[in-house]
Amino acid sequence: MDEKQLRRQVVDLLGGGGAHLTWDEALDGLRPAHRAAAPRRGLHTIWELVEHVRIAQEDILRYALEPGWRSPKWPDGYWPSVKEPTPRQWKASLAAFRRDLEAVVGMVLDPAIDLTGVIPHGEGGHTYLREALLVADHNAYHLGQVVVARRLLGDWR
Repeated sequence: MDEKQLRRQVVDLLGGGGAHLTWDEALDGLRPAHRAAAPRRGLHTIWELVEHVRIAQEDILRYALEPGWRSPKWPDGYWPSVKEPTPRQWKASLAAFRRDLEAVVGMVLDPAIDLTGVIPHGEGGHTYLREALLVADHNAYHLGQVVVARRLLGDWR
């Protein structure tokens, strides 16, 4: 496989679709009252999942690209402190998620970045490709949880 094909396939994976929904499809038509509604005891709300994915994705992106980046404290720093978002917080979270996802795509498509190269300031031999795949995997995992939460809330098509 050539490098351009690899980059394109990673971008396709990051964008969703194919084997699963995109984030836009999964959230389309979600009733505002269900954003912070618990689908069942012990399960995360859709708001918690969306904000968690946003925070984790930003952390992975910044870790890969910014030598001085400091990750949030685990685990509390990776989950929202707000239990019920305002419409403005919801919109801002989704906008930041989309913006950072585009930045991850930009990293993958940047020919100046050797995807299989070790991140110079990273740890454990992590590569840029590993970080992009980690974003795709983590996002897809929690996207599935959003779909399940919507079904349990009776808020699915």
